[in-house]
Amino acid sequence: MTEPEIISTESSEVKERVGNSFRTLKELVNYVSGKTLPPVQPEDGRVMESLPFPFLAIVGQQEMKLALLLSLVNPNLGGVLLVGPRGTAKTTAVRSLLDLLPQVERSLCAYGCLPEDVESGGIDAVCPDCAKKYAEGAPLTSMDRVRLIELPLNARIEDVIGGIDERAALHQRLRIQRGILAQADKNLLYIDEINLLADEIVDSILDASAQGSYTVRRGPISATYHAKFVLIGSMNPEEGKLRAQILDRFGLRVIVQGLEDTNERLDAYRRVLAYRTSPRQVVMQFAEEMSAARDEIKFARERVKQVTVPDEIARLAIGLVQKMGIDSLRAEITWFESARAYAAADDRSVVSLDDLKIVAPMALRMRRSQFISDYFKLQNGEEKEMETLLDRLKKKSPAKKTVTKKAKKH
Repeated sequence: MTEPEIISTESSEVKERVGNSFRTLKELVNYVSGKTLPPVQPEDGRVMESLPFPFLAIVGQQEMKLALLLSLVNPNLGGVLLVGPRGTAKTTAVRSLLDLLPQVERSLCAYGCLPEDVESGGIDAVCPDCAKKYAEGAPLTSMDRVRLIELPLNARIEDVIGGIDERAALHQRLRIQRGILAQADKNLLYIDEINLLADEIVDSILDASAQGSYTVRRGPISATYHAKFVLIGSMNPEEGKLRAQILDRFGLRVIVQGLEDTNERLDAYRRVLAYRTSPRQVVMQFAEEMSAARDEIKFARERVKQVTVPDEIARLAIGLVQKMGIDSLRAEITWFESARAYAAADDRSVVSLDDLKIVAPMALRMRRSQFISDYFKLQNGEEKEMETLLDRLKKKSPAKKTVTKKAKKH
């Protein structure tokens, strides 16, 4: 399988660029992919702060990096599923997004109240504290960095959707504490080994993801929370399949294989060794490019709102989806949204066929169902058999006799 092209091949020009002088996000990622790291010195003591491995320092895995970047540019593409064996940098890549995440407007309320709640549902749509703030003209939100929320496999349903706040209950106040899904609002929700997740947890995530909100009821009290998040999952297919219901919720599906090029594997080893020796120095070596990428993602998130897909190109793409026998409308929705994000990352306002071709494997793979195909064939056979029997029945039925009534004479 060929790797998708993240960047246009302007190597001589790109290598002369530094920091924020890059024209697009695509150029930046291409430049960093070939960056040579200088030697690092071992650090004294322990590094206490959280220092994730730099996303742009990951060697190879172009499709995985592209999919994750597109999910940051356009949250509407429906999330990303990473499928591959152990040791292929799936979890490392997701956690490395921390330093690239843009800022969003976030609620200051524990219940997630927003100004648009008042605009759409009136003052009663927010909690009493926020209603008072809104009446006084005080802000209900502030700008904050998008966060990466991880869902542990041992999470209980109460941890995911929320439950009674035990601290408040000690003071004889009943209040529902926010769950992980509420915390994931306007953030990235990451589930490692998602195929091993309990069914009730999966169902709650699906419901919240589909509606963009959910309601928790505990006895006499209830609370409704916003839950608009980008879902990122990773799994090792050796450990079990993923339910078709949740698989369909992922927009992009990435097959993550081990690096095949010897030089890339050696380069990956050297970067990992340098990071383990001196994580702070490795992070600093990519700090300028990471800052530039973060700015480019911010600009691309604004540009994608103006990117369009021409009707003639859209019709050709939908025809391809139909020829592939894909029933779900999420196929073309994801395909077009990811192509829009790709065009925005390249500072363009119109999607081309080349854009669709590059993101097609991620958007369209694993969408056909053999079970559904066989099921419909069986149903079609039943329908045809029924029509044949009805036609025979009609031919065998006796002809209707026409009775002529004579007009009565008065």
